[in-house]
Amino acid sequence: MKHYKFAIIPGDGTGPEVVNEGLKVLSAAAQKFGFKYEKIVYDFGGERYKRTGEVLPASAVDELQTFDSIFLGAIGHPDVKPGILEKGILLRLRFDLDQYINLRPVQLYDDRFCPLKNKKPEDIDFVVVRENSEGLYKGLGEFQNKGTAQEVAIQVSHNTRKGVERCLRYAFEYTQKRNKRKKLTLCGKTNVLTFAFDLWERTFNELAKEYPDVQTDYAHVDATTMWFVKNPEWFDVIVTDNMFGDIITDLGAMIQGGMGIAAGGNINPNGVSMFEPIGGSAPKYTGKNVINPLAAICAGAMLLEQIGEDKAGEAIVNAVKTVAQTKLKDLAAGKMGYSTTEVGDLVVKQL
Repeated sequence: MKHYKFAIIPGDGTGPEVVNEGLKVLSAAAQKFGFKYEKIVYDFGGERYKRTGEVLPASAVDELQTFDSIFLGAIGHPDVKPGILEKGILLRLRFDLDQYINLRPVQLYDDRFCPLKNKKPEDIDFVVVRENSEGLYKGLGEFQNKGTAQEVAIQVSHNTRKGVERCLRYAFEYTQKRNKRKKLTLCGKTNVLTFAFDLWERTFNELAKEYPDVQTDYAHVDATTMWFVKNPEWFDVIVTDNMFGDIITDLGAMIQGGMGIAAGGNINPNGVSMFEPIGGSAPKYTGKNVINPLAAICAGAMLLEQIGEDKAGEAIVNAVKTVAQTKLKDLAAGKMGYSTTEVGDLVVKQL
């Protein structure tokens, strides 16, 4: 029997509530599929920061590298200035653990949840591979003449051949493994960002020769957002840079039924990865037992697939689909018809 060790970061707001449901389902999956795991809980987040003034202790990154995976609830506290926790925890862990892929499945489970007219589950089933360690998120830039009428703010999108190539190669290999339409779309802005996306497009075209079974195409990011709404069925796997990936995945979440169903992974293919619901901490709902836990449960499924427990991960996703289709009311309107804990129980029962 395989044994794993997971780091749990419940985080802020409703994060602990949805993590509890995710762990409930993980525990059921472990029992059903014959593996064990131990978990260590870390209190990184707003309350710790308020208490200690410390965002992450110096030992955090080294400790987290000893785990098989990280399960994160949410980061963001109403009493902490925006950016402090996000940069100090989320971005630091992504960068220091070299989680250079952000993986976002976009899958509609039931057409009742889709705000688009006449779109069905078979029309919305694609994955966005977002570069997660470079671009505008490197934080490079400067002010010139700050506070004057001549002020200039410069923000640099920093892209390296190494960073771009490893992201693209992951996307090609993921497209092969996904084995659906085997179509990979590069999303960029080559007509305006003529340095950064020249590098992306050249590297993309060079790598495409190594993967002749993968069909490739290109779309500007503005056209991509239009087609997400008009023709989402065109897409299989999309690869893009850090900023564009951040933007289009939120639109992807909306067309699949909202943030409450959207899960994501911060992936280091050769190291420790971190999985999370992407909807944020939703502090106004804290303690009310009303938040949708399906995104966190699906994040747990992604975690299992990443460590090689594919059958368990797939079973969780199928259980979530069934519960969404047969039990829940209107996810897009935030009306589940069940409490947070009841939804977790329904998924466990279905599993």
